[in-house]
Amino acid sequence: MSDVARSTIAFEGHFARELPELAIAWRAEEAPDPQLLVLNQPLAVELGFDPDFLRSPEGVRLLIGNALPEEATPVAQGYAGHQFGWYSPRLGDGRALLLGEIAGADGTLRDIHLKGSGRTPFARNGDGQAAIGPMMREYIVSESMCALNIPTTRSLAVVATGRQVQRETLLPGAVLTRVASSHLRVGSFQYARASNDMDLLRRLADHAIERHHPSSAGETNPYLSLLKGVISVQAKLVAQWMLVGFVHGVMNTDNMTVSGETIDYGPCAFMEGFDPGAVYSSIDDMGRYAYRSQPVVAEWNLARFAESIATLIHEDEEQAVHLAVEALNGFRQEYSATWFTGMKAKLGLPEGIDDDVASPVVDELLQLVQETRADYTSFFRSLGLAARGEAEPARRQILDLSAFDAWLERWRALSPDADAMDRVNPVYIPRNHLVEEALAAATEGDTGPTEQLLAAVSDPFRERPGLERYAEPAPESFGPYRTFCGT
Repeated sequence: MSDVARSTIAFEGHFARELPELAIAWRAEEAPDPQLLVLNQPLAVELGFDPDFLRSPEGVRLLIGNALPEEATPVAQGYAGHQFGWYSPRLGDGRALLLGEIAGADGTLRDIHLKGSGRTPFARNGDGQAAIGPMMREYIVSESMCALNIPTTRSLAVVATGRQVQRETLLPGAVLTRVASSHLRVGSFQYARASNDMDLLRRLADHAIERHHPSSAGETNPYLSLLKGVISVQAKLVAQWMLVGFVHGVMNTDNMTVSGETIDYGPCAFMEGFDPGAVYSSIDDMGRYAYRSQPVVAEWNLARFAESIATLIHEDEEQAVHLAVEALNGFRQEYSATWFTGMKAKLGLPEGIDDDVASPVVDELLQLVQETRADYTSFFRSLGLAARGEAEPARRQILDLSAFDAWLERWRALSPDADAMDRVNPVYIPRNHLVEEALAAATEGDTGPTEQLLAAVSDPFRERPGLERYAEPAPESFGPYRTFCGT
């Protein structure tokens, strides 16, 4: 690495240094012909990187871990997890590496992490590789989530490796450079607890408190406060998913962060026709992670987190269980409050409106939308027009027009704020057919459709001429949608 690059880039090694039991020192596989496919320039600047350097051959090699500063200590992280309800004691970064932490312009530490960088000791039977399509999916959807103001990991770059990856067919390989507040997961705590090393568990909890929930350090019971903090951020996060119709698809405990950020965009999708039972993951045969089940699953995952740190909460098991259950009881209250507040905002209802007035307005509308399976995103956006007196775009999406007209009359009597509605109801989301179109083109070497889709979803609330197709649901010929993990 050049002296100039070395002087401006510093990967900290806090996780590797403080929690060596959860880390295996490892290096990314050398890519035979790395080529930059997409770079998130605003995020690069925010992190203190020079975008021009990152576009250079040496910068591209840095982005995939092939040209790191000498002092960097890349590691594969160890964690456990419940996958579709079944416990796996040793998962870990099978095809990923934590390069280290970067202090951004505001001084906040953020992880720089790779996906698809090669086999690690956690790889089991996997090949450690990733194909261009799934990495581009994560880039597109995570940047959309960020623009929707939903806590999420970010994507800094996708780099083609020049190596072919064997899936159903041979596909061109790629590495995603991911940015996160951290990669601490519920599964990290499950892994530490299973080791029966209480010192490790305590150090992990202290690390999480310092990194994400610093106010807990001053509490009488900091670990109970940590539990409550994680419950709170996850309740709010899942409520935000539900408000935009996002279906994560693989809500395993190793995919639930302590920070409250969305992580792992494998078999995810945005719901189009409103269907509480919507499932898009090809491997979720039983619908465990269906749209309507996401709050229930989140609560279940958080119970596993509580089990993992119970011994830190109180030395008496019975007392620990009592305190943990009491904390977990707060999940539904926090989730419901966040979701209901968000739904009132989507309908432009005035602040301070009585819940007894707002609740039937919300419930009756959702029933009408569900009966019709109206397009979730475009319907709520069209209500902004209805609030301005132009009801037809919304009416066209509903079957029971007499019931909807009666609802409209009651709703308009509440003086909904159309401008406020437009600030929370997006025009553009990563429509599934457009995502697939972009991924297919990128796989063939054409990133144009990806760039065009990103331009739409990165500014989701402002309707712009020329982008009409990015606001339209998939054509009927697209058929039922299924997504895949890509491993």
